[in-house]
Amino acid sequence: MRGFKQLLRLARGGNSTRIAYANCAEDAGWICADCAICAAIATLRSMRVVSLLPSATELLCAVGAADLLVGRSHECDFPAGISSIPLLTRTRIHAGDSSAIDAEVSAAIAGGNSLYQLDEELLAALQPDVILTQNLCDVCSIDLRSVERVAARLPKNPVVLSLDPKSVFDVFDDLLRVGEAVGRGAQAQAAMVHLRARYWSAIDFVNPYVPGPEILFLEWADPAFVGGHWTPGLIEAAGARHSLNPAGAKSRRVTPEEIIESAPERIVLCPCGFGLERVREDFARLEKTRWWPLLPAVMDAKPGNIALVDGNQMFNRPGPRLVDAFEWMVGWVNGRDELIAPGFPVIYP
Repeated sequence: MRGFKQLLRLARGGNSTRIAYANCAEDAGWICADCAICAAIATLRSMRVVSLLPSATELLCAVGAADLLVGRSHECDFPAGISSIPLLTRTRIHAGDSSAIDAEVSAAIAGGNSLYQLDEELLAALQPDVILTQNLCDVCSIDLRSVERVAARLPKNPVVLSLDPKSVFDVFDDLLRVGEAVGRGAQAQAAMVHLRARYWSAIDFVNPYVPGPEILFLEWADPAFVGGHWTPGLIEAAGARHSLNPAGAKSRRVTPEEIIESAPERIVLCPCGFGLERVREDFARLEKTRWWPLLPAVMDAKPGNIALVDGNQMFNRPGPRLVDAFEWMVGWVNGRDELIAPGFPVIYP
């Protein structure tokens, strides 16, 4: 990995007449011409990063490296300041309801076809030094194999950094990995410490001696898929139960019979990639199914039993805002509204 530490090692092994960075005037806003360490810093300052994953883009910005971003995926929409960065991908899946999208995705996968198209010509023109991508889910973002094939043909031979978290702690580690890869290790460490502190502070509000509610977390509505990877672990850490899928396991399809048998006392509808308007549409369709009224959370009719959460921004992106989602989960499960950030994208129908 061509990170900051590697560049410093290279610099210190060179023939520079000035090795001590303390002698340079970096703090004054300029870099000397004859210092190998300053040359390494100059290289990092000119580093060019492409992110093909929304969560990776957020991690990059969290370590103070938004200025290095030269290309992004069509799904990278946060923070707002990146809106002018060129788009490198587009989806091959046509818009439709949840069932239609699932059918098209299944057909593409069965045929061995990628769900996304990468603009190779633009990527080559951007000349990235680092490409951020993933190997966790070929449905959510462009697959690692496609990225590696394209990267291998680029003249600069960029570093391809794949992020594949299974838990919130893996996300914290990914923050450090991204920071190291782009020369912002110190900033990444500080950001990680802050996020971990928020995570553990939220857990202080969980009573381990009180049995928490059974939660049905729907990551997709039709067909029904329950949350996987980091989501079950966050639910359990918040003091609730998620019996349909253990922590770290992939999201999986479940039958109405399995859902009914799990007897959920709370329900979260958070379809991957869907904003609140689309989540409302999925909720309306679920209400018309024969099995929905049979769930304890629905029969109880208690306000707040059901939560519609923005599935594009929250829970499904393993980035810094996963802690925002966790704070909401802890607040919702334990009745501690003070933990929930103002403006958190949720509706209680």
